[in-house]
Amino acid sequence: MMSTGMVVVLMIFSIPLVIIIGGLGLAALKILKSDGGRKASASAAEEARLIQELHHGFRRMEERVEALETILLEQERKETSNDS
Repeated sequence: MMSTGMVVVLMIFSIPLVIIIGGLGLAALKILKSDGGRKASASAAEEARLIQELHHGFRRMEERVEALETILLEQERKETSNDS
């Protein structure tokens, strides 16, 4: 079973990984949907909306990770204080 420290480190490093994958996905969408002319402004608006949704999702995920880190650290502190 993984220790709480390993779980925290894994969570910390997973956030940038998700951001990188999301950015690559957006770049792929932009390349695939690049049309030109009138559709360019519509695709730019769609891209902006997608980026805003991703940003909002990443902020919520960051808050959740911070909450989990707090829970794990509190559990670890309780375990160390009980062991003493």
